[in-house]
Amino acid sequence: MTKRIIRKFLDRSDGTAALEFAIIAPVFFLTVFSMIAYGIYLSASHSVQQVSADAARAAVAGLSQTERQTIARDFIEQSMMDHPFINAEKFNINVADDAGNPNQFTVTVKYDASDLPIWSLYSYAMPDKEIVGFSTIRLGGL
Repeated sequence: MTKRIIRKFLDRSDGTAALEFAIIAPVFFLTVFSMIAYGIYLSASHSVQQVSADAARAAVAGLSQTERQTIARDFIEQSMMDHPFINAEKFNINVADDAGNPNQFTVTVKYDASDLPIWSLYSYAMPDKEIVGFSTIRLGGL
């Protein structure tokens, strides 16, 4: 009698789908949340790099390092009003002349990405919370 009950119990397949879902679902959701998080992070990273390039193009009109710094900062404050993941107040802008080449300057933009919604997602290891973008501009053409 007990052998028949055990055999009947082992031959049943009623809960296999639920068991498979319980095993696979955490890995699936972890992967989906990680893809979403990395998509948001890469969007913000691309925006920071693009802002640094645009700020460098705008700063080329400045005659001194201080004037270029002011122009780059004003450009960023005016251009980043409607980006969904970027807060213009979290930018740190630095414009520096190149010590090795007096005909170039570099605009470095650091963004504190700690306010992005991705840090609260349960996901795989995420990159650094500071995004850095830089662009070098040559003065006077070739």
